[in-house]
Amino acid sequence: MMKQFEKYQVQEIQVSYTGKIPTQQWQIKSSQDAANILQSVWNQNTIALQESFAVLLLNNSNHVKGIYKLSTGGVSATLVDIRLLFAVALKSVTTALVLAHNHPTGRMDPSNLDKELTKKIVEAATYFDIKVLDHIILSPFDEYYSFADSGLL
Repeated sequence: MMKQFEKYQVQEIQVSYTGKIPTQQWQIKSSQDAANILQSVWNQNTIALQESFAVLLLNNSNHVKGIYKLSTGGVSATLVDIRLLFAVALKSVTTALVLAHNHPTGRMDPSNLDKELTKKIVEAATYFDIKVLDHIILSPFDEYYSFADSGLL
């Protein structure tokens, strides 16, 4: 009888830690901290070519638990599946997030779609008692835009 159920097993998101993240060094105290960490790990070969979306996963002390690259898209957009974002956040027992994506053109102001996506993620996060501390937009020119610093969060 049990073998019949095995073929109906639910697919599950699996989160694993394969590298050592220096969490004692990587604590988010400001948007500059988040931007510095993100710039240091972002793929510099593609930052000017295609948009990507990632999230910093944080603990209660705002130490970085991990960085999850959610998507890579085209020249002007990338698809963000909020269900996958929260599947990873919940599996890793994350208590706070910093959202991030890049603008290959270097234009720093957020689009209406960027603002709508951020609002949607912030609203969903409240149901899981997860704080969204910021949404950082990176440019290929070592510049960044912070939603929190600009009063959009």
